[in-house]
Amino acid sequence: MDQLITDQFDQSQPHIYLNHAAVGVWPKVTGQAVAAFATENVAYGAKNYPEWEKQSQQLKQNIARLIHATADEISLVKSTSEALSFVASGIDWQVGDKIIISDQEFPSNRMPWQVLKSRGVELIEVSLADRPEEHLINALADSQVKLLSVSSVMYATGLRLDLKKLGKACKAAGILFCVDAIQSIGLHPMDVQKIQADFVMADGHKWMLGPEGIGLFYCRAELRNQLKLTQFGWHMAEDFGNYQAEQWQPASNGRRFECGSPNTLGIHALNASLKLLLDIGIAKISQQAIGHRNYLAQQLKQITEVTVLENTGALSQHTAIVVFKHHQIDSQLLYQQLMNAGVVCACRGGGIRLAPHFYHSSEKLEQAVQIIKAVIDQLKRD
Repeated sequence: MDQLITDQFDQSQPHIYLNHAAVGVWPKVTGQAVAAFATENVAYGAKNYPEWEKQSQQLKQNIARLIHATADEISLVKSTSEALSFVASGIDWQVGDKIIISDQEFPSNRMPWQVLKSRGVELIEVSLADRPEEHLINALADSQVKLLSVSSVMYATGLRLDLKKLGKACKAAGILFCVDAIQSIGLHPMDVQKIQADFVMADGHKWMLGPEGIGLFYCRAELRNQLKLTQFGWHMAEDFGNYQAEQWQPASNGRRFECGSPNTLGIHALNASLKLLLDIGIAKISQQAIGHRNYLAQQLKQITEVTVLENTGALSQHTAIVVFKHHQIDSQLLYQQLMNAGVVCACRGGGIRLAPHFYHSSEKLEQAVQIIKAVIDQLKRD
């Protein structure tokens, strides 16, 4: 694995990239796939379009392997937001229905549910402070709750929820279970069967190390035809190569949610990234990334006047996000200075969010710690 990391990730850059919870770094194989596709387009245009369709199917198969689904259950989408909107717009809501989310959701897992207020649907945000799964499960006791939608890992704090426990509770109560998995797929093992999810969605541009504009939407096969369609176009038809047909039916598989021309460039790129991740193994990736996170947390705790913002929850220690703050230095100022000094991070969750992936060398992580210490010392002197 060490040689693979050396081959695929450029560690010679002067900066240290610790922002995979925002947008991830591409491996070299992904850049090569994009370059080859661009060269092909320049030389031949769409002459090889049938091969591009095969690439799309291969990507669905790789996604299915990644999340333990079938390729027919996978739709390729523009974004997590689009997939969440498919669910929010497609369910047959009744006046008085309720939706449960957490109070730590990214806007993409809040806004699609908020707009349902005009249809008489109530959105309830549950606090995740202390025993988060227990609070969410308690909220499901209301007989009017129709759906629970949560992030697998909270973007701002790194809190990781026990999806298996939540899925079991939803199944027992007859409640739909929707998971925004953008902060975990590609980093943590995901099994849609074991967590009993009805819907799972994620973009490829974070932990899957792909580009923006291409993502996945898993819809449990039994529910596929129950979601009302809200977008329409040639690619979603069952007989999508028959352009003369005046009568048509939506595709019987996940393609029913893919209304128009596919993002062929994004498909080539994400497929290259996922092949690499699958070859390495998600369990190995998760272990290495979590180890990097724990190292950073331990080093940060040794810095005077710095607090690492720990989470509560059964699995909160098993993620690759660490958030810290300085007692005296404003987090926005500290963030700006760290970015200027070459530590690529984010200002989230009340502090500075670091999000390493599996490929970082110990030297790069140590360099990041030394830069953080130096920037804090400089700001204190100023």
